[in-house]
Amino acid sequence: MREMKDSNAELLGKIPKHWTVCKLKYIMNNYDNLRKPVDAGKRCQTGDVLYNYYGASGVIDSINGFTHSGKYLLIGEDGANLVLRHLPVVYIAEGKFWVNNHAHVLSTKKDFSLSFFAYQMEVIDYYNYITGSAQPKLSQFNLNLVKLIVPPTSEQHRIADFLDQKCTEIDALTADIQTQIETLEEYKKSVITEAVTKGLDPNVELKDSGVEWVGKIPKDWGVIPVKFCFSITNGSDPKSDEGDTPVYGSGKGHFKTCKEFKKGPTVLLGRKGTVNIPQWIEGNYWNVDTAFDVHAKGNYLLKLFFYAASCFDYDNYSTQTALPSMTQSNYLNFRIPFMNVEEQRQIVDFLDQKCAEIDQTISEKQQQLETLAEYKKSLIYEYVTGKKEVA
Repeated sequence: MREMKDSNAELLGKIPKHWTVCKLKYIMNNYDNLRKPVDAGKRCQTGDVLYNYYGASGVIDSINGFTHSGKYLLIGEDGANLVLRHLPVVYIAEGKFWVNNHAHVLSTKKDFSLSFFAYQMEVIDYYNYITGSAQPKLSQFNLNLVKLIVPPTSEQHRIADFLDQKCTEIDALTADIQTQIETLEEYKKSVITEAVTKGLDPNVELKDSGVEWVGKIPKDWGVIPVKFCFSITNGSDPKSDEGDTPVYGSGKGHFKTCKEFKKGPTVLLGRKGTVNIPQWIEGNYWNVDTAFDVHAKGNYLLKLFFYAASCFDYDNYSTQTALPSMTQSNYLNFRIPFMNVEEQRQIVDFLDQKCAEIDQTISEKQQQLETLAEYKKSLIYEYVTGKKEVA
């Protein structure tokens, strides 16, 4: 065990005795003067040579020009990533690329290891260096004041090489689990589609439904427009953010709470933004104007409609713009399979059980991803701060 000393930096703890601590400005060169936003006229055209266009959170586009050439460390200056955990995104850009004014551009001085400091800057705490709340920002001035741990150059390179190997292994495991989750999601959708459009009897005689997304249906079924069995209403902004009613928009999950409420169950459908993720809501809720809420008015189970809505061919209906959108008319005129109520209940019961099993497996896989992410972060922290030594 090598001898340790106090780093005299609250967030860094103890470090090896022969390591030092100094401000970033003495380790890094800053090239923020070369950053520039890209206007629409510079975006790539067919046949152009494409270069990565970087922002606060990584690659955001491909364009036909570049501002930098070489290998640099980039770190987010502002954006949503700073709101969540005061932890800017750190990454290395190499080759020819363009950087906008939302990411700092750095290179190391002398023969310091760029990879070593990239790893270190992924895990250190920036809480005391980020200003603002509504628009958090890591300014160039404050970034220069960030305290970094500096081992001898030879150790920097040895630690970076070790972490490159270990993190590559972790990233491979992570990618494999992510692929498994995607496969499970696709399987879940196929199970829902099969049950909603074909029923539960694999031997039933089928007929053409006349609806492209539905395909063939059992001969005793029909298809009807959504408007025959459901009402769809607009959402609105709550009058007050005080209260504990979850507020939903398009996409998945609620994003705040409020005092007003509507009573579920309901199905929420995206009006603009993320329009292809219906949500099943029970209890009290509120929906803003980016989401419609749906209620049954006929003899069609609302839960079965939720499953059917998970299979809709949204691409043929959503407005093809930067912000996809759907109208009430789009949804009300969707045609869905129709069967007797008893068969509806059987399908819903089957899907409730089957989807719960798949969701449980997905949840376990997501927990594995979280465990791997925490392990990776802990591994990096232990070695870049000298708590552990590369053999």
